[in-house]
Amino acid sequence: MNANRMNPYNQYRMTSVQTANPEKLLLMLYDGLVVCLKQAKQAVEEKKMDQAHTSLIQGQDIITELMNTLNMDYDISENLYKLYDYQRQQLIEANIKKDAEIIDQVLTFTSDLRQTWAQAVDQTKGS
Repeated sequence: MNANRMNPYNQYRMTSVQTANPEKLLLMLYDGLVVCLKQAKQAVEEKKMDQAHTSLIQGQDIITELMNTLNMDYDISENLYKLYDYQRQQLIEANIKKDAEIIDQVLTFTSDLRQTWAQAVDQTKGS
């Protein structure tokens, strides 16, 4: 089998990312972060520390991407940057301590913020 060929699922994911508008990409980042945090929490609870570490690093990377893509021309961006930075620091601490409670706090925050963004996107489409 040709190792250079992508399987259909990976091809679909790549196409989805390449063709998504900025709002959809933002929600995709949040969705990915939620998945990473859930995996990390489960791994900590199951004492699979290598898996927890990997998932937490991926979560940190997604938050860094969210920080890097902020348009700093808006006042709210500075506040979001600070919130993202705090959450990233929390994930670093959760990774050091392998603390599911910290992960859960970040997960709750992320889920709430994702829901807020989804509502904003829906309202923008309606106007």
